[in-house]
Amino acid sequence: QVQLVESGGGLVQPGGSLRLSCAVSVRTFAIYVMAWYRQAPGKQRELVATITSGGSTSYADSIKGRFTISRDHANYMVYLQMNSLKPEDTAVYYCNAQPITDRSLNYWGQGTQVTVSS
Repeated sequence: QVQLVESGGGLVQPGGSLRLSCAVSVRTFAIYVMAWYRQAPGKQRELVATITSGGSTSYADSIKGRFTISRDHANYMVYLQMNSLKPEDTAVYYCNAQPITDRSLNYWGQGTQVTVSS
């Protein structure tokens, strides 16, 4: 059973920062590629950032240089550090886990709301 629980969302002013956390309940954390997605109102869910077990990362162009994804193998946590936030970053942010042993599987958290507004 895989369970993902996000936290850390909230209201922040433009230019501010937030750190999202995702607590991952799995048997073997190391086999999962972890990712953050987001979905703004009226828009499709989009990939924000990914991180492999080995620490390789990739980012959407829209957030490159402002967001950083990381993972803690000791505590089974995934983070998204978001700096220089813009109003267009407003969305529900979702944690995602995909095992490398079966790429047909996808697990999602319940999401956490991030609102960037003055």
